[in-house]
This record gives sequence, structure tokens and C-alpha cells, in this order.
Amino acid sequence: MGDMTNSDFYSKNQRNESSHGGEFGCTLEELRSLMELRSTEAVVKIKETYGDTEAICRRLKTSPIEGLPGTAPDLEKRKQIFGQNFIPPKKPKTFLQLVWEALQDVTLIILEIAAIISLGLSFYHPPGESQEGCATAQAGSEDEGEAEAGWIEGAAILLSVICVVLVTAFNDWSKEKQFRGLQSRIEQEQKFTVIRAGQVVQIPVAEIVVGDIAQIKYGDLLPADGLFIQGNDLKIDESSLTGESDQVRKSVDKDPMLLSGTHVMEGSGRMVVTAVGVNSQTGIIFTLLGAGGEEEEKKDKKAKQQDGAAAMEMQPLKSAEGGDADDKKKANMHKKEKSVLQGKLTKLAVQIGKAGLVMSAITVIILVLYFTVDTFVVNKKPWLPECTPVYVQYFVKFFIIGVTVLVVAVPEGLPLAVTISLAYSVKKMMKDNNLVRHLDACETMGNATAICSDKTGTLTTNRMTVVQAYLGDVHYKEIPDPSSINAKTMELLVNAIAINSAYTTKILPPEKEGALPRQVGNKTECGLLGFVLDLKQDYDAVRSQMPEEKLYKVYTFNSVRKSMSTVIKLPDESFRMYSKGASEIVLKKCCKILNGSGEPRVFRPRDRDEMVKKVIEPMACDGLRTICVAYRDFPSSPEPDWDNENDILNDLTCICVVGIEDPVRPEVPEAIRKCQRAGITVRMVTGDNINTARAIAIKCGIIHPGEDFLCLEGKEFNQRIRNEKGEIEQERIDKIWPKLRVLARSSPTDKHTLVKGIIDSTHTEQRQVVAVTGDGTNDGPALKKADVGFAMGIAGTDVAKEASDIILTDDNFSSIVKAVMWGRNVYDSISKFLQFQLTVNVVAVIVAFTGACITQDSPLKAVQMLWVNLIMDTFASLALATEPPTETLLLRKPYGRNKPLISRTMMKNILGHAVYQLTLIFTLLFVGEKMFEIDSGRNAPLHSPPSEHYTIIFNTFVMMQLFNEINARKIHGERNVFDGIFRNPIFCTIVLGTFAIQIVIVQFGGKPFSCSPLQLDQWMWCIFIGLGELVWGQVIATIPTSRLKFLKEAGRLTQKEEIPEEELNEDVEEIDHAERELRRGQILWFRGLNRIQTQIEVVNTFKSGASFQGALRRQSSVTSQSQDVANLSSPSHVSLSNALSSPTSLPPAAAGHPRREGVP
Repeated sequence: MGDMTNSDFYSKNQRNESSHGGEFGCTLEELRSLMELRSTEAVVKIKETYGDTEAICRRLKTSPIEGLPGTAPDLEKRKQIFGQNFIPPKKPKTFLQLVWEALQDVTLIILEIAAIISLGLSFYHPPGESQEGCATAQAGSEDEGEAEAGWIEGAAILLSVICVVLVTAFNDWSKEKQFRGLQSRIEQEQKFTVIRAGQVVQIPVAEIVVGDIAQIKYGDLLPADGLFIQGNDLKIDESSLTGESDQVRKSVDKDPMLLSGTHVMEGSGRMVVTAVGVNSQTGIIFTLLGAGGEEEEKKDKKAKQQDGAAAMEMQPLKSAEGGDADDKKKANMHKKEKSVLQGKLTKLAVQIGKAGLVMSAITVIILVLYFTVDTFVVNKKPWLPECTPVYVQYFVKFFIIGVTVLVVAVPEGLPLAVTISLAYSVKKMMKDNNLVRHLDACETMGNATAICSDKTGTLTTNRMTVVQAYLGDVHYKEIPDPSSINAKTMELLVNAIAINSAYTTKILPPEKEGALPRQVGNKTECGLLGFVLDLKQDYDAVRSQMPEEKLYKVYTFNSVRKSMSTVIKLPDESFRMYSKGASEIVLKKCCKILNGSGEPRVFRPRDRDEMVKKVIEPMACDGLRTICVAYRDFPSSPEPDWDNENDILNDLTCICVVGIEDPVRPEVPEAIRKCQRAGITVRMVTGDNINTARAIAIKCGIIHPGEDFLCLEGKEFNQRIRNEKGEIEQERIDKIWPKLRVLARSSPTDKHTLVKGIIDSTHTEQRQVVAVTGDGTNDGPALKKADVGFAMGIAGTDVAKEASDIILTDDNFSSIVKAVMWGRNVYDSISKFLQFQLTVNVVAVIVAFTGACITQDSPLKAVQMLWVNLIMDTFASLALATEPPTETLLLRKPYGRNKPLISRTMMKNILGHAVYQLTLIFTLLFVGEKMFEIDSGRNAPLHSPPSEHYTIIFNTFVMMQLFNEINARKIHGERNVFDGIFRNPIFCTIVLGTFAIQIVIVQFGGKPFSCSPLQLDQWMWCIFIGLGELVWGQVIATIPTSRLKFLKEAGRLTQKEEIPEEELNEDVEEIDHAERELRRGQILWFRGLNRIQTQIEVVNTFKSGASFQGALRRQSSVTSQSQDVANLSSPSHVSLSNALSSPTSLPPAAAGHPRREGVP
């Protein structure tokens, strides 16, 4: 009934209002300026202007207890007047912009210029038509019709450049689209609890409107600005906005301001929402940044090279105290290193690029020298003015050949392969319950050597049930019969459990018939409430008699107290405090215990030891969590000093001790066995009692009886790793961690210390790569420190999700194993692609180079090279990067950080296949005309028609690549290369598609592709030589790699390149290895390899996305002073914090390559 009158009252009110402008009692501007005030100023302002927070609720037409009526028209109106809780993302780049960016690629520009010059020259006929005297090579074979066709080559090159550009742009575009899809998926996941029409509901964050009454609790990330109405012990971490790392205590009369993007570190309460979206504090900062960036962009582009521009952007971010937030940030950012794989790839790409550059330069020089010496020295021709265009045409042709060598040498497909492979994996991992927030986490996971997992909820089902109890001097092994319990004890027990737990925790009837009742809220409390229901009592009745507003004082649970207590005022004005918490901690504070008749009797330390031995340890050894429930009465006067916790939480009377079972998830033992087989050590880090932890670890298979392992408690762990002065020593950690399997009763700092200790350890020959799972707010630091942080999607707090790289949407440990599988698969896909790509590169470069030097003409023409480049780079990266993972990936040990990208086996394959291909191509080049009885194509004049001879060489080359692509599917020297080929439809489609296009090119390509149609028997020979690749692959597989000691591995990250900690600030982050090489001022136009960096940057931007709610938080990645302002136009690199919040960026200035204009 109350609801009814309430909503009636609203609707009347709205009708009255709508007649005069539908305004609320305060405008958007008023609320906005109110939220800009801090603590005392704000309190004064509220008193002067509104009276109190209740008055503001009245003006916003909301009830602090019932919330909004939640009717559609009302919500709509609020959205119109006060805005939506949504910060609009930056506009995505249009397809044309992406095309324009792909065109910026230096190698392509050079090709375009060369092609245009070649076109221009082919149309220019010098006046003296008698060109015979000009050059020897200009033999008479050329008839008029052929001269006309001179323009074709130039046009064909331009056309193929356009193809490459469109493909690149399309890839970037689809990447960005995928990214935004992921973005919105993360946004939809974000829910928040509000009260509407008296009902507690969860709604998506974007649906929150001004006037909503939101329930906030420990671990939330506030989605909007608001005023604190009621609650207890609320502490907020506002460092993301102010840079102050101390937690701020909120209270209605001293500091009621709650700001979006800040974290609730302790306590709970309710707030009325006063500003959402762009009008919230975080939103205002984002709009400032966005606007600032666009104005900057309009200014002269020269600003892009000035580091100062970046500093200017930082202006609005000075912290509230006027101190410079910048330096603090530098100190506080512990940013992850560049992903291992990207470091290796960048380095490799740079090395290959340099080699290609040198080769192409030598090719051009040799061709030019040979031509000039031959023409002017040997044949003593004078340089006639009318012959100049002819000579220039030759030089242009040589230049084009040189550039083509470069184009083929530069593996621009590498970053593309990484991106495709990662994007493909991320999409598929969604189905395996892994929501990847940072792309590179996926590949790092493949290298993981250790997993530190939480117990509750990850290894166990997080469905708590009380199965044993110690009550009234009796240890019940199952739930006692209600009639056997003393009435007084029963009343105390029910009250203690019902009142001293979050009122948001409830047990609801099951959704389906026969299912288990639904547990909502804190699972341990659900277990206790379930116990009350099992005793045939009703906790709701107790709660309705003592509503949340009447609770006198609440000491919320935190990792330091390990207990929770609630104080209530009894009818006779005296106070009673109920307490519950970890049994060994609460029992230490008990001095009485209730006996069988419900009377307190003395409880001495030696009784306590007895109880620990007889009751608690046996429960713990069955894998039960033990919780002690107690109470204490206080007189009404003098009122105790509630802030003196040590005195208050003492002299308790124990009511009972319960053993709560949290069964191990059925699939966990198998998943852990898989991890151990894959060479990954699983460690359990939990806040539970050590006996409980050990029992669960044995059930899961983390420890096997009889093995040599350590189970430590946090306290002992700390004693062992600290020296006399109490400082942590790495050597001491190194003594412990290799054998440590269970860390019990651990605090969040212990978890962080352990993770850091394992990561920094140089104790083993492979550096450790550590994954960590966490769900609580306090796990934030450990999740951030880990190489890969997994947050729980269901039980996890927002803070944990924000610090994580991957969110497990089903909270299940076995999904982590799936992530390992996908990660290893990414690594393998990239190695496969490398093996294929490098073989083609080596062969194409050598053929073009030697061919040019011996026959003055590359056997593979520019257009053909571009086609080869297209199959190699774009198609092969698609085909090889999308192999689905198999269980066999879990049978080998992890690669670790400094394993080279190209193993000896791969090097053997690359060189082996290159030898086969070169032998055959050179055989065809020099004796091919005799074998096939056709005209030789060597030393042909400038515009001669395409010869069958060179067409056969081109066709054979492509056939060998196609069959080698099948070989490349296996990189560990496996025999069966066809294994599982039909599970990958993309691969089959691409191979067949490439084959079909090749037939069209050869038979109908004609002049543009320099091909002349081949006979069937010639085709057969080409395919036959190609098939030889598969046979040759088997031959190579027979050679034992161990014999080939001389083969070097490539693409390893040496120890010294893992940048020392202090440099790991953003500035370095943004300058990848390639850039650093450039800084040394070597080859400047080497920025021709820009495309490599760009695509890697795309991968970077792509992986750094987070949710929009992220957007509300993204307060982190620090502006890299090295970055140009163009990048700054998206708030992506601008830090608003030095907080926990994640190193993510706004929907990226996205796949759009943040170009570096000009050369510094």
C-alpha cells in the first residue's frame, strides 16, 4: 500500500510540475557547481542553499527510502533535464581516413612515385625516332605495338598499391569495429544496485539517472556523483581524482560528497545521485580533455613534434591542492612492461627491415653500375641528348626493382598477424568465459609458469552451507534439530546472524523447481542465513523489526579486522553488539561462552586451546571454514567510546562456532592436473585457516600427500622473508616460493609480496610469468602487479575488475586453463606465420637480388612481387593466425620470457625450404628454356612482351609458397602437416582461393602481370615442383635439430632489454624498441618501416581498451611526453590518476594509427 500512495504522490506532483516547465527544484548547473566543492565547503553550501540532504532529495522528487518511482516518463524527463550516465566515445575513424593513413606508408609512396615516373616516360616519345643508337639492350625485337604497351607496368604497380592500401585499411577498420563491439560488451556487463519504488534492483550503469538512490558497498566503483544519505563506516579512495592516497571517511555531516570514478574501500551506505555522465566530475575532466585535444589538432601540425604540447594538455589535471600531479604520477605508475611477444616481434621486424633496406640499395647500385659500364665504357656509346629519356626509363626500372625488393623484404604482415590472431582469439575466448580487457594478456597467458589462485569462488563453488556447529557445549556433526537448542540461545543466535550481516545479503526462493535457493550478496553470510532457515527460524522478521536505519554503529568487515560487528540499542537504552568472524580471531576476544541451558559460563584461555584442538581443527581438516558468532552487552551510561575498537571488540560471549562447507568445483581437480602437466605451478593464496586451506588444496590436487611442499600462514611467511630490520629480501623469498603451494591467512599485501617476489626472482633459469586471480578490492595491487590478472566476473568487485586483464565471466578456474590454451595458440600462430613469411622473404630477396645482378632484370617483376607480398602477408596471416587450439598445446612446458621467437627447429625449416626453392628457381632461370624448349627470357629488351620462361618461374615460385604454407602449420617438427586442417575452414578457403587467383593471373594476366599463358604440361610441372615442398618438408623433419649447432635462434629478448624498473614509466612504454633504434639517428627514411610500428601501435591501442565505465575510470595511462598531440586528442594517454585504476584508454584513437608526422 505504501508503494501505491508513494507513486500516486509522485504522479500528482509531476502533473503539477509539467504545467510550469517540468522543472525540478534545482537546475543542472546548481548541482554541477555543488559537486565541485569539497568536504566542509560543501556542507556549508548545502546548509545555506538547501537545508540538508533530505531537502535535496525532496527537490529532486525522490525518497531516501523508497527511491524513484521508476516510471518510464519520469526517467525520460530526468534524462532530458540532467543528461544520461554516458560519456560519448570519440568518433571512430572513417574508412577514407584509414585509407589515407595506409597510403602514408613510405615504401608504398616510393613505389607510387616510381610508377608515375615510369608512366610519364612511357608516354614521352623523343623527337629523333631513330632510337637504335641509344642502347644495346634496346634490340630490334620491339615492334611498335609493344612500345605502346609501356604504360602497362606503371599502371599495374599503381593498381596493386591501391589493392594493398584497401586491404590494410579494411583490416584496420574491421579491427576498430571489433574493438568497439568488445567495448560495448564490457559496458553492458556493468550493473549497479539502486532502489526504485521501494525495491532493490540492479540496473546497467548507463541507466542511472539524477535522483536515483544507489546502494553502495565495499568494492564498488562509483558510477556517478552523489550525496551520502545514510550508511556506516564508509571510506573512499579518491586518489583517482585528487591524487591523495589516503582513504577519505564520508559522513552526512562532515563530508557527504561522493564522486564518480572513486573506489569504496570500506563500509556501505546509500547515496542520492546528483550528477551523471558528462556532468559528473570525471565526465567534466573527460570533456575538457576531448575538447582540448581537438583544438590542438587544428593548430599547426608542427606542434606534433614538440614535447611541450603534451605538457600543455596536462594543465587541467593539476591535483586539487594545486600541487603538480605529474611528479606523483611518475612515482606511482607501476606500468606493465611491453608484452613479451611485441618486444620480440618489434626487434625482429627492425632487423629484417634493415637487412632488406641494405639489399635493395645494393641491388639498385649494381644494376645502375652494370648498365652504365656496359653501355658507355664497353660499347663506348656517347650520351646523346635525344636518348636521355630512354636511359632515364632504364634507371626508373632499376629503381622500381630495388623498391620491390624492399617491399618484399619488409614483413609488414607481422603486426597484422599478431592483431588478427589476438583479435580472433579474443572473440573466441568470449565463448570460453574469458572477457579479455587487454589484448596482450591473451598471449602472455601462453607463457604463464605460475598461477596464484584465490580459494573461495575460484576453486570452490562459492555456495556456502553450514554443515557442522558447536552450540551449547555440543559439537553437532550435522545441522542440529531446532528442538534440541535452548530457546534463549536460539534467539541470540538468530538475532546475531540476521542483524550482524549486510541487509543486501538474502536467500531467495529458487528460480526453477527443484533448484537450490538463490544466494544473493556475501556468500559467507548467505551460509549463515541458510543455517537460520535450516533451524526453521525466520531472519526477515528480525530484520523488519530492526531496519538498517536503526543500527547504531557498524564495524564492517575488512582484511585487517577479519570480523564484523553491529551495535544496536535495546529497548531499555542499553547497547548490545553482535560480532562474527574467523573463529581463531573472535575466540581470542571471548571471555565467556553460552552453555547448554543458555547461560554464559567462564571461558578461559585453556578452554580455548581445548576447543581449538577438539572442535576447530577437526572442522578445518574436513575443509570447513570456521566462523565464530558472539555478542557483548554494554550499559547505557556512560556510553562507550565507539571509536576505541580494541576495547569494544573484547570481553565477548561466544554463542556458537559453525563449520561452513564450500565444496570444490567438480571440474577443478582436472583443470589443475592439466595445468601441472603443462608445466604451470598452481599456488593457493587464501584468507582462510591453514588447515581448511590444506584440506581444500589436497582435494583440488594442488598438493599431493608425501610431496615436498610448503604450506605457510601469512604471519610465518612474513617472518621468513624479512631480515632483522623488517625489510623484505629477495634472496629469502627465493628460498621459499619454489616449494610454496598454500599461503593461508594471508593479507592482500602478502599476496602482492608473493607475486612480486616470484616475478622479480632470477632464481630459475627462465623468468617466471605469473597469473593471479582475485575478486576483492584488496586484490587490486596483486592483480596489477601480475603479468596477467584474472578478476571474477560474478563475485568480483569493480575495483578488482578494473585492475585485471581478463575477466572470468563464470568465476571458474577451468576457464583459466582455456586462457592458457588460447595464449599458447596465439604464440604458435605467430611462429607459424613467421616461419612461412621468412622463407618467402629470404627466397624472394635473393632471387630478385642475384637475378638482377646477373641478368640486369629481376626474374620476379614488381607487380608479381606485390602479388606475392599480398599472399604472403595478408592472406597467410589470416590463414595461419586463425588455427583453433588443441589440447596437445597443454602437453608442453611454457616458453617463458626469454625463449626466442624463432626456435632452432624453425630456423632449420626456414633455411631448408629456402635452399630447395632457390635451387629450383635458379635451375629454371638458367637452364629452364632448354628443359621446356622455349625461348629464353633472359636479357630481354625494355618493353619486350612477357616470356613463357619467366612466367614459369613466377608460377613455380607461387606454387612452392602455397604448399609451404601447409608445411608451416607445424612448427615443432611434427610429421603430419595435414593434422586437423579441415577444422580450420579459413585456411582451406585461403589456400584454394589463392590457387584460383593464381590461375587467372597466369592465364589472363598478360602484360600488367608480365605473364604469358602456359600449356597444361607446363602447369603440371609447376604444381609438381610445388608438391615437392611437402616431400622436402619430410626430409627436413628427419634431420635432427640437435646436430645443427651452428643455427642461431632469432628474436629473443635479451635480459638487458627488459628495461630496468625505473625506466618503466609511460615515456618508455610508448617508445617501442624500434623507435629507440631510430632515436640513434640511423637511417632516417627508415621510417619506411613505419607501417610496422603503426600496426604494432594499433595492437597497442587495441589492447588498451576498456569499458565506457572504464571511461569513467580510465584515469590512468599517463601522457607519454614522447607522444604527439594527435594522440592526445583522445583522452587515451592522459592520466587523471596515480590510482589503482587500469592502464586503459578511451575507445582508442583507435585502430587509427597514431602517426608520427615528420622526423624529429
